[in-house]
Amino acid sequence: MTKLMDYLDDRVLLADGAMGTRVQALNLSVEKDFLGQENCTDILTKSRPDLVRDIHMGYFGAGADAVETNTFGASPVTLGEFGLSEEALDLNKRSAELAREAAEEFTSDDCPRFVLGSIGPGTKLPSLGHIDYQTLEDSFAMQCAGLAAGGVDAFLIETCQDTLQIKAAVNGAKRARMEAKADIPIITQVTVETTGTLLVGADIAAAATVVEALDISVIGLNCATGPQEMSEHVKWLAENWPGVISVLPNAGLPELVDGQPHYPLSPEELAHWHERFLDEDGVNIIGGCCGTDIPHIEALDAMLRERAASTKGGNRARPKPAKRRSYWVPSVASLYGQVSYRQENAFLDIGERCNANGSKKFRDLQEARDWDACVEIGREQVPDGAHALDICTAFVGRDEEADMVEVVSRMRGAVTVPLVFDSTEQNVLEAALRLYGGKPIINSINFEDGEDPANERMKLVRHFGTGLIALTIDEEGMAKTTEKKVTVAHRLHDFACTRHGLPPSDLLIDPLTFTICTGNEDDRKLALMTLNAIEQIAKELPECQIILGLSNVSFGINPAARHVLNSVFLDHALKRGVTGAILHSSRIMPLHKIQPEEVKAAEDLIFDRRAKDHDPLQNFLAMFEGRALEKQEKKKPPANVEERLKLRIIDGDRQGIEADLEEALGGMSALDIINTVLLDGMKVVGDLFGSGQMQLPFVLQSAATMKTAVACLEPHMEHVEGREKGVIVLATVKGDVHDIGKNLVDIILTNNGYKVINLGIKQPIEHIMAAAQKHKADVIGMSGLLVKSTVVMRENLEKMTREGFDLPVVLGGAALNRKYVERDCVAAYGSGSVAYARNAFDGLNFMDKVAAREFDAHLASNVKKRGVKSTKTEQTEGSKAPLVAKLRPTDYEAAKLQRNELTKDVTILEPPFWGAKIIDLVPIKNLLVFLNEAMLYQFHWGYKKQGRTRGEFRKWARGELKPILTRIAKQCHDEKIIAPRAAYGYWKCAGDGNDVILFEKDGMSECARFTMPRQKGKNGLCIADFFRDIGGEKRDLIALQAVTVGPRVSEVALEWFHADKYQDYLYLHGFGVEMTEALAEYVHKRIRTELGFAAEDARDVEKLIKQGYHGARYSFGYPACPNLADQEKLIGLLDAERIGLTMSESDQLHPEQSTTAIVVHHPQARYFTV
Repeated sequence: MTKLMDYLDDRVLLADGAMGTRVQALNLSVEKDFLGQENCTDILTKSRPDLVRDIHMGYFGAGADAVETNTFGASPVTLGEFGLSEEALDLNKRSAELAREAAEEFTSDDCPRFVLGSIGPGTKLPSLGHIDYQTLEDSFAMQCAGLAAGGVDAFLIETCQDTLQIKAAVNGAKRARMEAKADIPIITQVTVETTGTLLVGADIAAAATVVEALDISVIGLNCATGPQEMSEHVKWLAENWPGVISVLPNAGLPELVDGQPHYPLSPEELAHWHERFLDEDGVNIIGGCCGTDIPHIEALDAMLRERAASTKGGNRARPKPAKRRSYWVPSVASLYGQVSYRQENAFLDIGERCNANGSKKFRDLQEARDWDACVEIGREQVPDGAHALDICTAFVGRDEEADMVEVVSRMRGAVTVPLVFDSTEQNVLEAALRLYGGKPIINSINFEDGEDPANERMKLVRHFGTGLIALTIDEEGMAKTTEKKVTVAHRLHDFACTRHGLPPSDLLIDPLTFTICTGNEDDRKLALMTLNAIEQIAKELPECQIILGLSNVSFGINPAARHVLNSVFLDHALKRGVTGAILHSSRIMPLHKIQPEEVKAAEDLIFDRRAKDHDPLQNFLAMFEGRALEKQEKKKPPANVEERLKLRIIDGDRQGIEADLEEALGGMSALDIINTVLLDGMKVVGDLFGSGQMQLPFVLQSAATMKTAVACLEPHMEHVEGREKGVIVLATVKGDVHDIGKNLVDIILTNNGYKVINLGIKQPIEHIMAAAQKHKADVIGMSGLLVKSTVVMRENLEKMTREGFDLPVVLGGAALNRKYVERDCVAAYGSGSVAYARNAFDGLNFMDKVAAREFDAHLASNVKKRGVKSTKTEQTEGSKAPLVAKLRPTDYEAAKLQRNELTKDVTILEPPFWGAKIIDLVPIKNLLVFLNEAMLYQFHWGYKKQGRTRGEFRKWARGELKPILTRIAKQCHDEKIIAPRAAYGYWKCAGDGNDVILFEKDGMSECARFTMPRQKGKNGLCIADFFRDIGGEKRDLIALQAVTVGPRVSEVALEWFHADKYQDYLYLHGFGVEMTEALAEYVHKRIRTELGFAAEDARDVEKLIKQGYHGARYSFGYPACPNLADQEKLIGLLDAERIGLTMSESDQLHPEQSTTAIVVHHPQARYFTV
């Protein structure tokens, strides 16, 4: 019989589809079929073995090479939730037997069939503290024993969401196969969520690092997402994983359609995606997870047979796996990410400050049981450059194991770098390892007491999959000479790698460093001998790592001298071949920052360059005698309270500001504090923002601090009308509901001493003028996002002129530009006092000019500087010329010829339905994969690259901004702030001149007509050209879509604005906007999937959202599709009021965060300007 691993060497294997999908499609009785255990699919093995066998037979009949047993939730722990723990062994055994019986029915010499023992994650994750490790391992061991007894060909540990759970399952499986004396391979499959990580936070690299350390050669992905969302992670595996790869995606992302759960990916689309994985990534095992059924497996089987037939020989049902080049980088891992042993242009920096033996501060905190502060010491080392953290809780009078548990249980989720467990006690190390889901390093083994203790330590290393520090110590003691160090290093390598199977890259040899500062003759050359040993070990054992406990070399001298000696010694050790060091990162200096004479003195000491009348040690000690260490203390706040308050505004530091304000009130009035201290701080903030040295979210933090300070001072001030520096009436113009820009101006002006009358959104000019008169405004500010709003602003200026207004006006908004304001808008206003504000600080600058009565002079100076001439256009009042391109007379014959040429070779598609459907409440997690993070971070949140490259900004954003995104997304989910809903559908259509005509299902009855602009010149494009001509025999196809994330996101954002939560207001507003766009991408992908060409999508999401797909999506309001009023027809056809979407008289969609589009399937359709 062909063994599974032999088969995988030679052929691609097709696994089955979902067991649960098939079970849920049946009308089963809870009492009769599930024996009263609702949702316990595993019990069907006992109650309905015929049904389970038939499901397996169905998948084998569809072409599957392997099926998974009906045991996904059959571990004793999971069955215990149904009171069935005692039946675990029998259920697993019988489930394997049923699958085996089905396999035998389809097995032949040419076509072996396999049974994969399904082992799900259960409902309790150890890294989250739901269950202890050993209970979980024992449970999996029992499950695997049953599967082995039933005759499975492999253990499939699937849908893994926690790397510590992977360890428990793998070790349970290893125990079971050892007891069964059977060589049963182990397959692991992880589940990567749409967030890009496993549920506990591990990325694919971290998960793969953990799996590789457990000696598992097969890794894969299954569940949670469809193939598109998996593709990035499959690609990573293809480029890095040296073994077999499996990919079993869901049939897309699940959603509710017309109130029913639905997986959208068709069998053909799944087959297309898997063919890409075979071609581009060389995967070995394919199949399906949730939502996949017999038709999906039939499509995959047909695809594989076609590929096999097209290869040389062509007499097999399965093709060979495509060859791929992968390069595995030996690494360790935290719960979150992978860290390479060999750092590029650096060394593996292991932070030493969480060691009770070496750090008094850590020891004192440990003794005080201040565990959070212990964790903070760990966190502080990461920004300093630590790649891993050494954890040691051993000191006299403490329970080392209990303290290790306290620290590790907190540290594992709080720091992003791997941990090094440092202890001489076996029980302490084991306790730490049972808590840690990453791949840690054990520190350490040696042969001081022979090999027995080291043997016990190696069992832990191999069981939990760790790296290992090995000290060059044998029964004779610590190796000091070069020769002895090298000899013991070889013995350590043979012991750990040859006898115990540890990969050489996981062995970190420490050749030991000793102090050279005692003055003893025997100690003078110890550093030199260590350096020589490093060089020799690096040559003779090149795959091993070499590590040093660096600070030992300088033990016994003052701190300033130690820092220099450690830094110089490390530099030489790196040149000789050291790959890592345990040290205090912030106390290592690059050589160029050390005085040359100090470097030379340290080198003389290291290399023992003694000469007559020159003792390197005495010379080095004398050089640093009495010199204190330059402490890198936290910057102390200024002694002067005025400077402290100013700094608080600049830093956005509200904590404890009340005390500083009370102190300041002792010598200044509240008004003086605001005008001379706080506003001075805000001016610095404005200067920093203007020069690009401060990001917008931090500006808002400063504004919030200003607001807090003013609120504290208000009880100390008499209210005097007109005390403000100036008054501005702010409004978003009629027909526009976008207010983020206006509100940012409000925040900045209010906190810089101006009175802001914020009228809100959709304000007619009559209201704006009335408010300006009522509040005796000095300035009017008008804002708007829509292109149409720019016309409204100009019309408002014309009306203000007729009413005799001559107040200065500031205009702002995304659709505006300086040229339009300084020409058209200035010309429309009688007084000409109109300014264009790019951002809130431009608005502040203009207000300052108004307050100083320099506004007009400032404008005149700017106009003169730029050479702008104001030219009033001849457009009449109410003209929409800036919004809608003028429609030129249509040359129908030319349009028809162009249309026929464009569409002659394009297939007419058949949609899955005609008319409209609703997608109700799409899960937020399904949309995150389509979120344009670059747009969110840089445009909406205002974080700039500030000199970083694109790659550097991405890396920075992952660490700094992604946690904010995760927090906002979680809050939106938990509090139901965002409710993504969509309507979409298909209509027959045709092109007629510049019109796109939509028809009822009969293809004759017109139901809507959209008139589109055409580009100027010969062969100018129009959207109507992408559809077959109305005079043709057949009708074409058009899709329409409308999406919204609901009204609550705008409502909550406004609540946060009024509650002075400025930063979160900015974050939420931007998130809402980009989630709307993500939802539009999501629905468009659904349409491409249903029309059969989603497999052409770019795998990289960044490329996808830049139109990396077949066809195009045109939103109203953009050049090729400009008429916003046409959305009313679209909303009517889709009956989009069912998702709460309506349109105002001014053609504005409500809720605000909504968008509509027409979807064109023509392969040449692209965005174009008119």
